[in-house]
Amino acid sequence: MKNVLIIGGGFAGVWSAAGAVRAARAAGDAGKELRVTLVSGGDDLVIRPRMYEEAPEGMRVALDRILGPIGVRRVTATVTGIDTETRSVRAVTRTGEDLELSYDKLVLATGSRSVSPNLPGAEHIFNVDTMPAAAALNGHLKLLPEQAAPQGRYTAVVVGASFTGLEIGTALGERLTAIAAQDGAAEDVRVVMVDRADAVGPELGENPRPLIDSALDELKIERRLGRTVASVTDKVVTLSDGEVIPAATVVWTAGMVASPLTAQIPGERDRLGRLTVDEHLRVVGVPDVYAAGDTGAASVEDGHVTTQSCQYAIPMGKFAGHNVAAELVGKDLLPFTPDPYGTCLDLGPAGAVVTMGWDRDRQVVMSGEEAKTLKQNINSLWAYPPVDDAEQILAQAGRFSNG
Repeated sequence: MKNVLIIGGGFAGVWSAAGAVRAARAAGDAGKELRVTLVSGGDDLVIRPRMYEEAPEGMRVALDRILGPIGVRRVTATVTGIDTETRSVRAVTRTGEDLELSYDKLVLATGSRSVSPNLPGAEHIFNVDTMPAAAALNGHLKLLPEQAAPQGRYTAVVVGASFTGLEIGTALGERLTAIAAQDGAAEDVRVVMVDRADAVGPELGENPRPLIDSALDELKIERRLGRTVASVTDKVVTLSDGEVIPAATVVWTAGMVASPLTAQIPGERDRLGRLTVDEHLRVVGVPDVYAAGDTGAASVEDGHVTTQSCQYAIPMGKFAGHNVAAELVGKDLLPFTPDPYGTCLDLGPAGAVVTMGWDRDRQVVMSGEEAKTLKQNINSLWAYPPVDDAEQILAQAGRFSNG
């Protein structure tokens, strides 16, 4: 028996498992000797791109409904160590039991995490990086009407005006207005975005910026650019230039880095901690280890490198899963060839904007309500894998394009 071990229960991990099973079955008798195991600390695939929305607790799919029908063994445990010399992984179960799992091929797909703020009052800051964190923010917002009525009760400060910051910022005004209306305080709602950069969405390029700025103006979202947060309390935010903003809610979205487990792999890493991978998603210089999703830095069109996003996590998982199985059964590996890079940015009640391309060549291809409909379809339909049906799950694993 040959063991394919996948660490991580997000998009990249789930689709790595499905991709490996599909390739093993396609190999016939040779594939019957492959056993696919997925290790994850949780029981669900969290639809992480939706964590900025209301009621995030329901935005998940039970892993057993995806992995069970296709025969993937699931181990619920937290990985604590990876030894690439002995091809073994150490983990701890929920009950505290120590495990050691061996592998012939390993896929590291443990995703990314937000950079924690290091400033006075950081314990008062929320984020939407994980389901528990997003649920904590949701609970906090719902309890705002029960607070005493200091200035800033319905003010939210969003730190970071990049993709995630823009999505949570444009959603918060609508969410806060619905809550504040319960006690006739809808007019008190205020959203302020803070960023070190001198423009919103700096990574999104110049072409979509007029649409983004127009949407922020329409939603009356204030901007404090070229500065950052110096300190926070449960009542006020102090900026680096000394401005004090009364606010009961602060959300941090500034920066993402790869899972710390990448440090367990003796490969080259980029500034985000991602492992450098080759065209087949194998970690360069480390035999039998692949990285998929936010843990891997793969080359894409025109000399660019993948971004940490669902758009790349899903196909990277499918390609990595196919290739680990193909390598074990002596079949051809597939070079990673994702769709052309694009973004679909939710702008709350102001619609959305869809772009294609990179940097200064990025072009707006859709905006307004048309783009909003596309975003809703991505979030509520296309991001979700099939469940309870092996044939559908494996068929989807063989669709390497997101289109």
